[in-house]
Amino acid sequence: MNARYRWLLVVLFAIAMAWVEAAVVFYLRVLIDRIHPYQLDPLPSSVGLGRAELLREAATMLMLGCVGWLAGSNWRSRFGYLLLVFGVWDILYYVFLALLSGWPDSLLAWDILFLIPVPWWGPVLAPLSVAVLMVMVGAAITQFDLWPRSRAWMASLCGVMLALYSFTADTLSALGGGLRAVREVLPASFNWPLFGAAILLMAVPLTDMLWCRRMKTSSGSQLKQRVGKLSSNRGRQ
Repeated sequence: MNARYRWLLVVLFAIAMAWVEAAVVFYLRVLIDRIHPYQLDPLPSSVGLGRAELLREAATMLMLGCVGWLAGSNWRSRFGYLLLVFGVWDILYYVFLALLSGWPDSLLAWDILFLIPVPWWGPVLAPLSVAVLMVMVGAAITQFDLWPRSRAWMASLCGVMLALYSFTADTLSALGGGLRAVREVLPASFNWPLFGAAILLMAVPLTDMLWCRRMKTSSGSQLKQRVGKLSSNRGRQ
């Protein structure tokens, strides 16, 4: 199977899974009256769906990981396909959820992004930005056989940690008050400067790959020119 066909199959899986995810979330939010998730107690304990929802989220991550593993032929390509399928799935999840429920009606609408290990909060634009970056990095790895240098990955890891903190800062600060306090967290503002720094750091691997590719292409062109000149000079002699 060539790389383009494999890439197409991974994207098709991500599209189908995004629809399933959006439909499940739509059903759940209708059931608990959370079409607009920016409300206290995002998953009411009285409904009794907490454990099922946590396990569903964990199962979703496992499914995405399995697709990346099966699509790749080595650990680098597997990681690239994981980024690709995750990014496409996340982007289309919001697209399909908007078609089903009319939400989100704005890229700045607040969403509860994840529940493991604590609730993650953020405007829709934030996870979409991360997802777009994941698709670009995944495509570069899987379709162009590029790989960033280790220092680029270290910068990206720092960015990931900053992004995670920007999503969970409010709930982490409420942990001292117990589970009830965490459930009642409703962020009033998002730390865009911190998240912007996180995105820039997470984009370092992509920038590094593109730079190395450009330098390699430039070096190859210069080498061809030198070989051409040498051949021309020998022909004249």
